[in-house]
Amino acid sequence: MDAGNTKALLRQWPQESQEATQLVIDKYGEPQEVTESCFVWHQPGPWKRIVASKTFYNHNFPTPHIDCIESFIDYQVPVEKFDELAQFDGSVIVERTTGEVSARCHDEQANFLALNLMHDIVTGAKSVAEARAYYGKEFLDYRRKKPTQYMEELRFEPHSGNAPDPDEAMLSEDDLDSAVKEGEQSGG
Repeated sequence: MDAGNTKALLRQWPQESQEATQLVIDKYGEPQEVTESCFVWHQPGPWKRIVASKTFYNHNFPTPHIDCIESFIDYQVPVEKFDELAQFDGSVIVERTTGEVSARCHDEQANFLALNLMHDIVTGAKSVAEARAYYGKEFLDYRRKKPTQYMEELRFEPHSGNAPDPDEAMLSEDDLDSAVKEGEQSGG
């Protein structure tokens, strides 16, 4: 899709999503994939991909705003850290099977902040409470035009495609075949 068609489609989105998506277009250019409901950039800057969505979500942490820009990285989160990340920020999304973590917020800077703090929680550098407090401090410092090191870039190296966790099989082919046979015998 050419830039003119992308712009025409974007004008049909809610104002909140338009503004956030335009920031991504201004920085990374035209998306590689365009649908009526989302735009996708592959490998923009430090990200595996960025998805801008027509649909936006209200989010109150650390202050009311909207979430519609999702930035993805390859990162394997230990299963025992999932609960902590959910307590930290509901807009940090962990995909165990694919080995991806994303942050969905209004802009790239907030996604940097959320993912840098996710990494701090996973590595034990910060507790959930410390990460939430730091998020608020950094957010206010950004508004104060003070340095915001967690909002400028990823402060760690994402896992380069080696993050998927396909889990472990608990059923064998024999188990499956046996179940099919039982089903056939019972008339089901």
